[in-house]
Amino acid sequence: MKHNGSSKGHDALVADAARPTSKSEKRPRRTPARSRRSRIPHTKNVCVYCGSGKGLDGAYAAAAVELGTLLAQSGIGLVYGGGGLGLMGEVAKATLAAGGHVIGIIPEFLTAREHMLTDVDELIVTDDMHQRKQLMFEKSDGFIALPGGIGTLEELVEQLTWSQLGRHRKPIVVANVDGFWNPFLDLLSHMRKEAFIRPDLEIKFRVADQVAAVVPMLESAWSTAEPQLDAAARVAKL
Repeated sequence: MKHNGSSKGHDALVADAARPTSKSEKRPRRTPARSRRSRIPHTKNVCVYCGSGKGLDGAYAAAAVELGTLLAQSGIGLVYGGGGLGLMGEVAKATLAAGGHVIGIIPEFLTAREHMLTDVDELIVTDDMHQRKQLMFEKSDGFIALPGGIGTLEELVEQLTWSQLGRHRKPIVVANVDGFWNPFLDLLSHMRKEAFIRPDLEIKFRVADQVAAVVPMLESAWSTAEPQLDAAARVAKL
């Protein structure tokens, strides 16, 4: 299921997240992870946004495990928030267990709180959330939203906004596990009805009611995608 619409632009956020890093700014450090090599070659990476908790419905954790396994089997690398708890930990561990490639990106202040997972292919510790989100964007060819809390919602809406502003055309898939995202989809419908989401400023994303449909949706989008510049390249050309 594909949704079109628009949302209010956050130009300042986009400009801040996409701007090149100056020489005076701190750069994220790459922390050596345990020695391992993903067994399945990958050509694309997808960023998965999800909760640091597991939620009440056991279907959420099961979906995270299924998604991680499917990504690895499909040769798609995982980019995620670097934690070992909740759905984040489930999707990362499942990807690793299936021989997939995992990049964890986590800010310093969350390394202990979210039990930073070190058994990954690449582990990046950032100074703050802005750096984390910028790197997650740059390293990903698409985005998936599993169930989660306000942080997951914020990350999903930010990518929808960037897409609406023309900052990227990377595919976005909402994994609507057991109808978790229905209230959000209803809110978008309400915004559309009240003319705050307008046809001339569309956001584009896909909704997968089954986890098994997520990878085919991504692959379909990638196969039809036009050549594009990422946000950082666009800024550099201005």
